[in-house]
Amino acid sequence: MLRRQRKRKASAPEEIPRVSRKRTEQEEELHEARRRAAPSVREFKFNKKRVRLISQASDLKDGGRCILYWMSRDQRLQDNWAFLYAQRLALKQELPLCVCFCLVPKFLEATIRHYGFMLRGLQEVAEECAELNIAFHLLRGYAKDVLPAFVEEHGVGGLVTDFSPLRLPWQWVQDVREWLPEDVPFAQVDAHNIVPCWVASPKQEYSAYTIRRKIQAQLPEFLTEFPPVVRHPYSPSCPAEPIAWEACYSSLEVDRTVKEVEWATPGTAAGLAVLQSFIRERLKYFGSHRNDPNKAALSNLSPWFHFGQVSTQRAILEVQKHQHKYKESVDMFVEEAIVRRELAENFCYYNENYDSVQGAYPWAQTTLKLHAKDERPFLYKLQELEQGTTHDPLWNAAQLQMVREGKMHGFLRMYWAKKILEWTHSPEEALQFAIYLNDRYELDGRDPNGYVGCLWSICGIHDHGWTERAVFGKIRYMNYAGCKRKFDVRQFERRYAPCTLSQ
Repeated sequence: MLRRQRKRKASAPEEIPRVSRKRTEQEEELHEARRRAAPSVREFKFNKKRVRLISQASDLKDGGRCILYWMSRDQRLQDNWAFLYAQRLALKQELPLCVCFCLVPKFLEATIRHYGFMLRGLQEVAEECAELNIAFHLLRGYAKDVLPAFVEEHGVGGLVTDFSPLRLPWQWVQDVREWLPEDVPFAQVDAHNIVPCWVASPKQEYSAYTIRRKIQAQLPEFLTEFPPVVRHPYSPSCPAEPIAWEACYSSLEVDRTVKEVEWATPGTAAGLAVLQSFIRERLKYFGSHRNDPNKAALSNLSPWFHFGQVSTQRAILEVQKHQHKYKESVDMFVEEAIVRRELAENFCYYNENYDSVQGAYPWAQTTLKLHAKDERPFLYKLQELEQGTTHDPLWNAAQLQMVREGKMHGFLRMYWAKKILEWTHSPEEALQFAIYLNDRYELDGRDPNGYVGCLWSICGIHDHGWTERAVFGKIRYMNYAGCKRKFDVRQFERRYAPCTLSQ
């Protein structure tokens, strides 16, 4: 927890011209809701359990010239507990507030589809920072190489960042801690989960059942309205340099063959518009039709949640306003958005093998090993799976939906992954292929939900043993006939049929 040292000598905040942008009606409503919580985060009773100290130093650096928020996973200003904490420190110390984002040239299986979505969202963040008198810096390179030098050059008095349970972002945090000046305190805030991951449970939870009661007991404390991010009264002494966004886009060392999608507009404003369309048009059907790929019942918010452009907590606050009208749907949305999602965060945080068969429970590893040599009815190479050219038209349609749209229906994600187990040489190969395809094509790839979804389907994580059968052992089984009983399979197959020369 960052503590204050000697209070800086008060001075009149420098006034700069405001950048005016007319708010939409929805933005006005959210702004008023935040203002009802508190005029600003300085007057808000901030829950310090959201914060943990990463560095040895705890006192804000005496003589610091600004507070810095290192934005990483949560790419938004409003409804962001990490950024709010940084502004709280800056307001109390009467210091300027800066934001930086470290743009790495490549990240796991991310393609231009993912980077394009992220960069356009960050451009909106930079514009909002300008409106709020906050300097936004886009640093190009890995955090350990560019962030410590930035901290020294700008006289940063305290550093705040957000939280991810995945190993690579956590390694970035460790690297920065190692190279950060010793007198600069470094704090991390979980702005992605409603109940902070390390608070929800001190260990890996076995299932939704075991974590549900722990989370529900803490929701009254953490599921609160946000205070507003306000226009910062202290101007940075060194304004941010203009950002050549198109040059950044062109410099990326990523695969450009996976094209960006047209249905999903990046950024917080667009994401909040999708949230409102879900509440108006699809929420009423969520409880009854969420497992039917032919029905428009899902929120479709996962890309904006993944990039942190929309807060899951904000979505829940807005959806819960309709509890009296659509109780079943609201309850199910909350179950998936809080319990299931935070169970995935818990698994990735406490299990270093979250993307490996070694991360599965002993019973699952045993049954998969016993059936590893079972004869497979079909065997496909990665390229055949990627192109959607299997014997199964439903599986092919699901794969093509993901390739074309960057999003596969949630119910079909389970069927899709389980068939990969059935059609590859080993559980290890199945999991490798599933994660590769998910991370390469899904807009919300490289995410705890994705890793746990693949491990649930292939390795039985958060599940229990079922009737034993060939290949699957005791892992839960799904088949084409079962899907036909749940929805009109042919309708979905026609919608995502392979392209032909005549088309």
